[in-house]
Amino acid sequence: MAKFYIGLTLCSIVLMGQSFVHCIDQDPLAVEDWFKGMNTMKEKITKLHFYFHDIVSGKSPTAMRVAQPTSYTSLTGFGNVVMADDALTAGPEPNSTIVGRAQGIYASASMVDLGFLMTMNLAFSDGDFNGSSLSLLGRNPVLHEYREMPIVGGSGVFRMARGIATAKTYSFNLLGDAVVEYNVIVSHY
Repeated sequence: MAKFYIGLTLCSIVLMGQSFVHCIDQDPLAVEDWFKGMNTMKEKITKLHFYFHDIVSGKSPTAMRVAQPTSYTSLTGFGNVVMADDALTAGPEPNSTIVGRAQGIYASASMVDLGFLMTMNLAFSDGDFNGSSLSLLGRNPVLHEYREMPIVGGSGVFRMARGIATAKTYSFNLLGDAVVEYNVIVSHY
């Protein structure tokens, strides 16, 4: 089953009961009109709080290594690249309400400490932000208590977004699965 609307298109494609694509879709002229009206728009500040569930073990991992060095190994995993499609939830529990997905790549980019290059689309599928996304791009020194990463853009209600995501590990197991608490503050129109 697929739902499509004309004009400002809110779409959701459902396959086997699993909704996996959410978007706000406007044609180029509608986007251009939006930009023409920016001088009358007021900038807003939005605060978001959610949990990121990175599952690398078991039968249904949400993150998996897609590349690794062939002739080099390090204690930091330098050179390993992981593709992720991780659930974003309202609470830390695995069965908490899903509010979106973190879809992107993280890679071990440090030879000295455990530091990831994160490039993620935070794609929201719930509430007022359904169909909107934020783009995160930055360094994640995962062993630090708090990690600050920039929000460098967005779509939908988060057009022209810029801000900061603060991450704190909520739980971690020896298999490598992690739940990470995120607090995000963004400025957008």
